[in-house]
Amino acid sequence: MTLKVTASIVHQVYQDPAGEFGLRFSPAALNSEAEVSSLLDEMNQVYNAKPSKGYASFVSADDPLYADARKAGEEIPEPEFPRLLNQWLAEDADFVEFSQQVARLLQQELSRYSFAESGFLLLADYQEGSDRFLLVSFLPVREGVMVQPDLSVNKSAQLDVSKVQLAARINLTEFQAKADDFYYVSFIKGKTGRKTAEFFLDFLGCAERVNSKNSTKQLVDTVQAFVKAAELPDEGANDVRKSVFEYCGEQWQQGEQIHMNELDKRLQEQGAPSIKAFSDDKGREIPESFPADRSSLRQLVKFQGQGGGLSMAFDQSMLGQRVAYDVDTDTLTIKGTPPNLRDQLRRYYGMND
Repeated sequence: MTLKVTASIVHQVYQDPAGEFGLRFSPAALNSEAEVSSLLDEMNQVYNAKPSKGYASFVSADDPLYADARKAGEEIPEPEFPRLLNQWLAEDADFVEFSQQVARLLQQELSRYSFAESGFLLLADYQEGSDRFLLVSFLPVREGVMVQPDLSVNKSAQLDVSKVQLAARINLTEFQAKADDFYYVSFIKGKTGRKTAEFFLDFLGCAERVNSKNSTKQLVDTVQAFVKAAELPDEGANDVRKSVFEYCGEQWQQGEQIHMNELDKRLQEQGAPSIKAFSDDKGREIPESFPADRSSLRQLVKFQGQGGGLSMAFDQSMLGQRVAYDVDTDTLTIKGTPPNLRDQLRRYYGMND
């Protein structure tokens, strides 16, 4: 989907020889040249493709999260980023001024956390579909080599967009329409540890509100129990699993939440019983809506696992067909191995044709 970029800007955050963080401001927003559009398209694609995201909302001094602290007499300060954001949205500050204030805030947080990394702060205000977003990301750099117009070769610092781990996207449309929605901020959870994610949330003045992995796993477990309790034939059970997987995958691709009412309606239109009625009857607590976790969704259609030098995955529809499992002996029997695996095995046993 094509992005309609309203404004974007990049500021540099660097460390001096003494280890102190400094800022180099861009005096104006980026123009709309092809290179800028390409950068933002790539950044948006990389962000959307990240499988592990968290979902959050802004906190305030009266947030229930701080109930115990307030009872203990602690003074809870209002976070700075939401205040700056509201000023900009109210047009009390222009985009460049807003972005520079955000950069100063990032500099403070980096120093407080002793975060030893330089990079570039990218902010982009854009429209995608019917929603308006603000992307806030801290882009790492890599040393590269560029050929200049005179054909000389020089080292240069290049944005390493593919390696971004600190990024968040604020759905401004949802934030302005219903600020009590817990899902209007998404962020990359990343592989760099909990402390890094907490640093970025503190910088944004956010708190994670929903665990998409746990919610998706609850749905997967409920679907498996649902098809078993309904005593559906193998083909019918696989159709239900596939329908749930496809719906959730569509929602994930579009950056939308899973809505249990929508999913239930789709299944019933295909002749399946009501999964919502089943979950309510069994007391299974599935949120009415929640973001999907892509890795957990695969458990609906695949068996997979690894350990002890063995890695294996196969479609659930193959169980009882090409794959048989003996519970008593914990043994899998596979009929018909994949061609490339079969070729390797035949060569190993000296059976080359």
